[in-house]
Amino acid sequence: MTTILLPPSETKRAGGSGEPLAFDGLALPVLAPQREAVVASLVALSADPEEAARVLKLSERQRGAIADNAALRRAPTMPAADRYTGVLFDALDASSLDDASRAWLGTHALIHTAPFGPVGALDAIPAYRLAAGASLPGLPSMRRVWSEPTSAALAEVAPLVVDLRSEAYASLGPVPPGVPSTYVRVVTEGADGAVRALNHFNKKAKGELTRRLATDRPRLTTPADLVAWGRAAGLRLRPGARAGETELVV
Repeated sequence: MTTILLPPSETKRAGGSGEPLAFDGLALPVLAPQREAVVASLVALSADPEEAARVLKLSERQRGAIADNAALRRAPTMPAADRYTGVLFDALDASSLDDASRAWLGTHALIHTAPFGPVGALDAIPAYRLAAGASLPGLPSMRRVWSEPTSAALAEVAPLVVDLRSEAYASLGPVPPGVPSTYVRVVTEGADGAVRALNHFNKKAKGELTRRLATDRPRLTTPADLVAWGRAAGLRLRPGARAGETELVV
C-alpha cells in the first residue's frame, strides 16, 4: 500500500459537523500519548490569551485562533483534507473527488499536523493553530515531541512512502531507514538546463500530484514505480539528484 505524506496548511476552514476530537479515531493510534500531551498543553495555554499570543507568535488578526485551541476537545470536526485550505489543498480539492478516489485518499494519505501528528486524510479534526516550530509550556519542541515516536509509527507503513511534506514537517517524523520511500522535490528546469527548487508553486504541484494519485490509484512499491507511473501519466517525474529523492519538474 502506497502512503502519501502531506504537510498541513496554516489556513483552515472553520466549524464542522462531526463529533468532537477522538484520539482513537485517528490514524497511527500508537501516537495517542503524544497527542494527549500536546492537546493538553495547548488547551491550558489558551486560558491566558496574552501568553498564548506570545508563545504562538500570533498577530492581532490571528488571535481568534486562541479560542479554537481552547475548544480543541469539544469543537466540531471535519475530515482533515476538507479542514485545510491554501494552495496545496485547493489543488487537491478533495471534496470534488469521486467516491472511489476519496476513499483511496482516506486510506493512503496522511497529513502531518503539529498537535496530532500524522492523521488520515479523512480523519475528523477540529480547527486549531500550532506550527511545527512551536514549543509549548511543559513540553520540549515539537520536533522532540514527535520525531522518534512518529518515525517508529511510520516504520509500520509499507511498501512505499511518498513524502510530500515540507522539510519542517518531515523533521517531525523522518521516514526511518529500511522503509521504501522517496522525498518528492518540486523543481523547474531553465532553458540552460539549470534546475532550481520552487517555493510557493511547489504546493500546487504537490496537490495536483496527490489528486492524480487518488484518481489513478496506481500500485506502487518502489520509487522507480512512481517514476514509471508518472511518465506514463504525462508527469515529469525522475530520480532526484540526491539519494532518496524524486524530482517533479514543472
